[in-house]
Amino acid sequence: MKNSDGTFKDWASNATFRHTVEDSVLYAYYALYSIVVFFAFFILPFIYFFFEEKDDGENHVGSRLCTALKYTVVFLLIGAVLLLIGAFIPVKEAPRKNSTEWEKLEFIVSELGQNRGEDALSFILGVLSLIGMLYFIIYSSCGISSWPVHLVRGTRSAVAEEDDVTKQREITTSRITNLRNKYQNKKRLSSREQSDLAELQENEHLLSRQERHLKNLRESFLYKCKCILRPVEIAIGIIGALLGFLLWVSLLLTNIDKAINSLGYKMGYAQKEPKLPNPFDFVLIHAQKAFPVDYVIFVCVLIYLVLFTIYGIRNLGIWCLCVRMYKIRPHRTPPQGMLMLCSTLMYTILAINIFLYNVSPQYTTYGSQQYIANITNATGNSTNQVLKRCSSEALPDECTMTRASILLLRFFYKVWFFGTVYYWAMWVFLLVTVIAFFVTIIRKRRSSIEGLVEGDDLEESDDDDMLRA
Repeated sequence: MKNSDGTFKDWASNATFRHTVEDSVLYAYYALYSIVVFFAFFILPFIYFFFEEKDDGENHVGSRLCTALKYTVVFLLIGAVLLLIGAFIPVKEAPRKNSTEWEKLEFIVSELGQNRGEDALSFILGVLSLIGMLYFIIYSSCGISSWPVHLVRGTRSAVAEEDDVTKQREITTSRITNLRNKYQNKKRLSSREQSDLAELQENEHLLSRQERHLKNLRESFLYKCKCILRPVEIAIGIIGALLGFLLWVSLLLTNIDKAINSLGYKMGYAQKEPKLPNPFDFVLIHAQKAFPVDYVIFVCVLIYLVLFTIYGIRNLGIWCLCVRMYKIRPHRTPPQGMLMLCSTLMYTILAINIFLYNVSPQYTTYGSQQYIANITNATGNSTNQVLKRCSSEALPDECTMTRASILLLRFFYKVWFFGTVYYWAMWVFLLVTVIAFFVTIIRKRRSSIEGLVEGDDLEESDDDDMLRA
């Protein structure tokens, strides 16, 4: 809304019109967040249980619909309870103007609303964001550490891997032959020998599948173009590594800044303005001066974060209460697994919203806005005017805060618990990212057919091969 000289643009010069635009953006946020809640408590549970009944042998559509609705009602009741808690839970009221707290939080309180519907929606989104933060710590930290490293290191050579698999299969086949010859001589194998024979046969079957997949890969068009695609992989991996390091350092500096200069845990570690330098914030603020460079950078970062998360889910699978429910595999992920993937991504993107606010607090709050400030002398008289970057020190009509930051700061003030949990979750994310990075460095290079052949889904893989044939 503002020019580089601190004045408002012509279309935003009218304060009433500015407030209308701000309210429109805020209502758009509420509408989109409401859709997220609708998907979380109705659409995704309903479709999940609809397909679950099909897997249990129930093929009658009407019966599956009724059963899916029955389970979905439980989720709707949970959502209703969370909305009621958010609507009636005691929240912090706006302090009086003569209090010290007002002086600290005037920039937040000036934007506080009294609408209980907003409080209810904010509470349920806070709960969903907590779930998303857990996914973000597990999957995004894994992806941000391992994906660039794997792209740069690459996979094992399909030719060399095929030779190794062929040798292993020949050795396994030889051991099976020896056991069978022993069976002919003894006419009966011991229970241990029978167990060894069954294990060897299963291993031979698995090695044969690996050999077949490696042969198909070696003869594929993409593998023949590997010399062309490999530099692209390395370039993407280097860009991802640099971006991940930049985000990691920026988040670390923001957390340190909040630990030193924030308003404390009872205010959700909210800050009036950043004090320490932040490289990612610096890049975005200066890129905003050349439209639309900052939007391009921001969108690219969003895409990378989503890709990091998807890669982490791809490697770790879908987990619930320490139990792996589904693996994400090419052409073999069940519908429920895809729905859980969508649900995980939806929750994680809520957490990414908070993450981006932490790694670029100035950009996501005020951007590159500046305002004209009056400098006063010792007698209190105004001497001259200077151009300052927008912060909480500016009057509300001089700088425009983004609606996303308004929503977060408002909620951090009213229900400090969520802001405090998000802050400490960012520290956990930093730690897990470092651990995942060293684990990735230590581990050997990936197989070129990783995820295509696994021992625990051998029968299912065989069925798929028969269907394709």
